[in-house]
Amino acid sequence: MQIRLYESLRAVFYTPYYVALKRGLHQKLGLDVILDRPETSDQSASDLFAGKADVTWGGPMRMMQHMDRDPDPDRRLIAFGEAVTRDPFLLIGREPCPGFQLCELGRRRIATVSEVPTPWMCIQEDLRRAGIDPASLDRVADRTMADNVAALRKGEVDVIQVFEPFAEMLLREGAGHVWHAAAARGPTSYTTYYAPVEFVRRNREALTGMVRALQEAQTWLHAADAATVADMAHCYFPDLDASVLTGAIDRYRALGVWGRNPRLPVVGFVRLKMSLLSGGFIARDVPFDSCVDNSIADAVIAEGAAATA
Repeated sequence: MQIRLYESLRAVFYTPYYVALKRGLHQKLGLDVILDRPETSDQSASDLFAGKADVTWGGPMRMMQHMDRDPDPDRRLIAFGEAVTRDPFLLIGREPCPGFQLCELGRRRIATVSEVPTPWMCIQEDLRRAGIDPASLDRVADRTMADNVAALRKGEVDVIQVFEPFAEMLLREGAGHVWHAAAARGPTSYTTYYAPVEFVRRNREALTGMVRALQEAQTWLHAADAATVADMAHCYFPDLDASVLTGAIDRYRALGVWGRNPRLPVVGFVRLKMSLLSGGFIARDVPFDSCVDNSIADAVIAEGAAATA
């Protein structure tokens, strides 16, 4: 079966999905997976219903946004294979800040991510839990991560919110220091396969194959050394120095950003949902059971357990 698969954007933290593609794990299971990308990341969900793609990987944030806007149960999006189980963003400061606490941000000029909403939604929730009003920050909110990296180098801001490989590049230059890894928050569902509910109903066998491939990729990723993983993923980042990619992968694995199986835990889903609610990104509750189907992942995990018993 052919499956048209979207990646919402190109990012190092999607490495488990790239590994599955590069190692040909889908083909081994009889699937012809065609990778494509929407014109903009916020079109992923709508493009699924427009027939431009069958499945996408991306944030459950987009699923919740869709269901918040369109409550029709027959137009639900269903998550069925998580790979990124913790927040992959980091706060990189211009100077060292030992013992960093979030309250430190109230005294600093910070530049946050503008390309996608989830990183700010998550950290603003963390700030609220720490008793800090997010609106009180001296924040630059409208520039790209690349622009913010340049601003940090110039001393125009004190700290920036970025994902890899920006963090690794700044650290290697000596131009930045890790203040905080958002992964320390704990499970926060960040990236999963998802598809329209009707597609999931009609193509369960094929989607089970996709999840089997993902589970094999996750197992391999956690067993291989970082340089080997980087070599496998490098074709997706041809302009990136191999040593930088290796360092980024090593950091993400050490932070527990990547799950060891494709099950999407309710605790991570709820933590993300609370961030979207408190930040005003969605206006109503989106129940876990209405848009997450872990039965496919559970079956694949059980197959693996039986095979090693």
